[in-house]
Amino acid sequence: MTDLGQHARRAAPALLGYAAVRALGLVVLAAWSAARDKDAYTLLTARWDALWYTRVAELGYGYEVRLPNGDVHSNLAFFPLLPWLERLLSALTPLSYADAGFTVSLLASLAAAWGVFAVTDHVYGRRAGVCAVLLWAVLPVGIVQSMAYSESLFTALAAWSLYAVLTGRWLTAGLLAALAGLTRPVGLAVVAAVWTAAIISFARTRSAPGADGAQSEEHAPPPLRTGRTGGPDSAPEPTHAPGANAEHPHTARLRLALAMALAPLGAAAYVLWVGHRTGKGPFGYLDVQAGWRNGFDGGYAFVRFVGDKFTSFPGALAGVGLIVGVGLVVWLYVVCVRQGQPAPLLVYAGVVTALALCASSYFGSKPRLLMPAFPLLLPLALALARARTSRSATVVTVIAVASAVYGAFWLNGSGPP
Repeated sequence: MTDLGQHARRAAPALLGYAAVRALGLVVLAAWSAARDKDAYTLLTARWDALWYTRVAELGYGYEVRLPNGDVHSNLAFFPLLPWLERLLSALTPLSYADAGFTVSLLASLAAAWGVFAVTDHVYGRRAGVCAVLLWAVLPVGIVQSMAYSESLFTALAAWSLYAVLTGRWLTAGLLAALAGLTRPVGLAVVAAVWTAAIISFARTRSAPGADGAQSEEHAPPPLRTGRTGGPDSAPEPTHAPGANAEHPHTARLRLALAMALAPLGAAAYVLWVGHRTGKGPFGYLDVQAGWRNGFDGGYAFVRFVGDKFTSFPGALAGVGLIVGVGLVVWLYVVCVRQGQPAPLLVYAGVVTALALCASSYFGSKPRLLMPAFPLLLPLALALARARTSRSATVVTVIAVASAVYGAFWLNGSGPP
């Protein structure tokens, strides 16, 4: 409990700042919705994907909508952890399923913000951690963090799994990766990060002194490379890499193997269950996604979508904006690589980005699908952390106001599908 209290006090500025940004977004949304005779709470809890999750919580799987063009939208496309939590919370409290979804998302968003801080603090120090959380909060589609969607829950599980990897808590990392795999298909990114880190650490334990079975601290792999620059707010550098607790080399390898075995269980279990339920074997889930006209085509459909924008003048402006946005994402990833982020963060952010940009449908959803890729924000967080506090505060405040206004406009318009 003492360690938890210390971690909470260290993260307090980040969490308070996050709560302030989200509160601003909700206040602006409420005011904007009231001016348009709409209910802000309904927009957050009872539209788009939120309705699909609450139907799963209430009725279970099997609900589908058949469209006139022959497409079949099945609720099997939605992974089960969020509706399970909605059902559990509704059973334990007077809350409806929609209320439970909003509550889970609210708590999960705070856990996600804490996880983003923990990862960034571990790699770059406290000040950068606070800045990373604030940047994640003020994303243009940050209002989704307050919706009864699964993004906040997934980001919380992913961030804490990555933190567990970076600090050598392998079984925790594997378990959280398994839960992330029960939350969204992009849970594969967390699995890939855990596997990458485990393989690197396993290789290092084999080549390090003491790997012949003698009990020694020297068998531990060297620290993962970080970009920590030091400073009064930087946490002390670990003297050993993940898993360096003077345990027997065989025990260390067993933990790595167990983490690798645990990580994919959530996603694999659900995908195999869907395949059994549909009678289409291991590829049944892909058929379900095909019914939504969703899949992975390497980005071909997205390129065509952007190209089609240039057939008219207003559309051309949108096309240019999309190209600039994708270019910014790619540039940020390149900077992450050049700054030497730890391999698990690079793999995780890379897989999330690839899956978001290369999906063949729901192009308007790509910004929110990219939202869990928080390591992409770390170069910006570092730049913000190095600036004077007054300048950083001004930048964050201006972006927070713009994000709140955009979020209100977005949810009262097209919103996230």
